[in-house]
Amino acid sequence: MEWGGILESSLRALVGVEAVVYALAAIGLNIQFGYTGLLNFGQAAFAAIGAYGIAVIVASAGMSFWLGLVVGLAAAIALALVLGIPTLRLRADYLAIVTIAAAEIVRLVGRSSAASPLFGGSDGITGFSDTFYELNPFTESASFFGLFSLTTRQLWVLTIGWILVVLFVLAIWALMRSPWGRVLKGIREDEDAVRSLGKNVYSYKMQSLVLGGIAGAFAGFVYALWQGAVQPDVYGPNFTFFAYAILILGGAATVFGPVLGSVIFWFVFAGLDQLLRQAATAEIIPTWLMTTNDAGAVRFVLTGVVIMLLMLFRPQGILGDRKELALDAR
Repeated sequence: MEWGGILESSLRALVGVEAVVYALAAIGLNIQFGYTGLLNFGQAAFAAIGAYGIAVIVASAGMSFWLGLVVGLAAAIALALVLGIPTLRLRADYLAIVTIAAAEIVRLVGRSSAASPLFGGSDGITGFSDTFYELNPFTESASFFGLFSLTTRQLWVLTIGWILVVLFVLAIWALMRSPWGRVLKGIREDEDAVRSLGKNVYSYKMQSLVLGGIAGAFAGFVYALWQGAVQPDVYGPNFTFFAYAILILGGAATVFGPVLGSVIFWFVFAGLDQLLRQAATAEIIPTWLMTTNDAGAVRFVLTGVVIMLLMLFRPQGILGDRKELALDAR
């Protein structure tokens, strides 16, 4: 067993792009679900909308990269309004159903052959990230404690990504200590009581949905720029599932929970993959039980088991408070 290789893979994932992307996506869900009690099961749609905003404007329309960022954010806000206007006056499960459907609609439209001239079909879109990398100030790769190195491209994406995470964390920390944040928490606990105090519950829910969607769009920006491509199947249901798993792991309704959950999740996920593959190669795990080809599937099974155990024995997550889980889903 090459423990050094396992550790390197885990550490790369701990600070890697996936940790950034899912931290941002989970921060968005934390605003919506953790603090407001909104069941958004379509965070993948907001990430896809953000990614396609850049890709379509730059690669398909030949326009400015910065305009693409604006369009991606505007599209995420528009999607939140389209989903929220007919559902936020109803029970929470209506929003859940609509967001699941919306995420699949966005993915299927993106991969449809009829829309391929605009969205690239199942092959996706490339050629939109040049402007971003032209701003890269790094000229040399960097080594982290001699364990692994990052290229200049990786350094630039990770620098921007983690800066975004820090800014969102600081913004959420400030907002949730403001009267606005206290209203959101009140809506989660008992929206009828908040309404009786003269607050416009519908408006606050919409603001929460929009803000969480913007965080999801930034997750899509980072992932698209890192890949240099937007491919619709990347934003499937598992994207939202991972984001919720990370939120639950770190602790819903906590400022740092999504970030902690993301780095732990990807550290374990990457390390587990390498561990299983090496154990199967060395026949520590019998071939009749698992081969190297099965390692990817087995790590998903083990991840699911861990999440089930977490929900049974510590449903509030690592940083969470059990009292924060109260949810009025009416």
